[in-house]
Amino acid sequence: MRSILHHQQHSSSSSPPPRSSATILTLLKACKTIHHLHQVHASIVHRGLEQDHSLVSLFISLSTTFSATISYSTTVFDRVLSPTTFLWNSLVRAHCSKRISFSDTLLAFIRMKAHGSVPDRYTYPSVIKACCGMGKVWEGKMVHGSALRCGVDGDVFVGTSLIDLYGKCGEIGDADKVFDGMPVRNVVSYTAMVVGYVSVGDVARAKKLFDEMPQRNVVAWNAMMQGFVKAGDLRSARGVFDAMPEKNVVSFTTMIDGYAKSGDMAASRFLFEQMKEKDIVAWSALISGYVQNGQPNQALKVFLQMESENVKPDEFILVSLMSACSQLGNLELSQWVDSYVSKSSIDLQQDHVIAALLDMNTKCGNMEKASKLFEEIPKRDLVAYCSMIQGLSIHGCGKEAVNLFERMLMEGLILDEAAFTIILTACSHAGLVDEGWNYFQSMKQKYSIDPSPDHYACMVDILSRSGQINDAYELIKSMHVEPHAGAWGALLGACKLYGDSELGEIVANRLFELEPQNGANYVLLSDIYAAAERWVDVALVRSKMRERRVRKIPGCSKI
Repeated sequence: MRSILHHQQHSSSSSPPPRSSATILTLLKACKTIHHLHQVHASIVHRGLEQDHSLVSLFISLSTTFSATISYSTTVFDRVLSPTTFLWNSLVRAHCSKRISFSDTLLAFIRMKAHGSVPDRYTYPSVIKACCGMGKVWEGKMVHGSALRCGVDGDVFVGTSLIDLYGKCGEIGDADKVFDGMPVRNVVSYTAMVVGYVSVGDVARAKKLFDEMPQRNVVAWNAMMQGFVKAGDLRSARGVFDAMPEKNVVSFTTMIDGYAKSGDMAASRFLFEQMKEKDIVAWSALISGYVQNGQPNQALKVFLQMESENVKPDEFILVSLMSACSQLGNLELSQWVDSYVSKSSIDLQQDHVIAALLDMNTKCGNMEKASKLFEEIPKRDLVAYCSMIQGLSIHGCGKEAVNLFERMLMEGLILDEAAFTIILTACSHAGLVDEGWNYFQSMKQKYSIDPSPDHYACMVDILSRSGQINDAYELIKSMHVEPHAGAWGALLGACKLYGDSELGEIVANRLFELEPQNGANYVLLSDIYAAAERWVDVALVRSKMRERRVRKIPGCSKI
């Protein structure tokens, strides 16, 4: 390309340049970088071809591809004295392809109309797509009205874009009206409608329309499968998957993710191994599936397999890796992951990445690094505070956890149920009875949060550990909801610790109703009776275990 330009520049010094748009068109098509485009642009200006609409249209398209902004394309466009609808469409399409701010895209459309150019069936799909991408359904309806006034609402491409907008924005009734009013529909129109039904969770109507489709593309098959997966109907989803004439990466990944969310990691792994080509999303679905199902070691193995195949992890995989490490609580492993993440190219300032790093370091005991991360967060939210408080609690720093909770209150963050569960657990571990009781009472009085069974269980544990077992029992009896086994179990443990066989008997009998097959409760009651030398009752408990075929969980040693 450079030799062609050099030849043209040399010949132009001896004679006026020919006004050849065909030559420039060839040069434009040969451009590979923004630098090449700058060279051709100079030639366009030199030859006086800035008003050639075909050249300018192609130039805008290429400029959008090579440049990170739309400003260069807009500058070239603004040099055109009388842009046609065709040229305006190029500019609007460039805004959409670069995902420029929605307001700028809409402004280009408004400028077009103000200039006197009439939008056509090629204009509206781009503008509607911009509305859809930002979830701007109200603005989309205004554009729909404009399309009606221009008489292009019956066009299949305009109609399909509107169905996509309304369906993805939850306005399925409007999508229905557009679909029913279309004089001509194609496979994309049907697919957009199926996707719309799936988006609002109406799988039955999606399936009905899917069955009526004259022909189906892989997107429609995948949408139908995703609908069944979202509804938890994996059998029907697998039926769609097996019936597909052709499958792509999305097809496999949808089923891998579906099986993972249902807890069937064996099926998820089997499908993963069947894939001929695996993309980063498929790897991510499998790794996160193992993490979500409490199998961190398997998640690590898959990550190492991915590494061995030279697949570069993205931020979502690295977040899953950190979550796996959090579950294992391995300090040495967390340090390796920390080092790996710091050397990666992902943006470590993203909120979900910081949250995962903080959670990993707190749960693995690297509190120095966790504290450094926490203090460096520009705007600490509830999640960051709770991660730090929980980490301090786990590692025996109860008073520090309470101090940090007080600091969080001073910053005016809005507390939720989980935050109170974490601080009550911290108080329980540290034996901070007064602090725990104050937080428990403040939930309803100050923050209008009704204590849940989990909160009551934490408070029962706090009182039980401090020997206030009668107060703990009275608290359980005062609950406005049925206490779960966790609360009764904490109290039973305290009855054993403090040798209260009478209350222990009452609590154990309640636990036998809630957890008839939990051998630990029978063993605790037996131990309570044995400590009180009630040997007949010990024998009765053991007899009851045999009758109910309850098995005692065997003890084990780490040695």
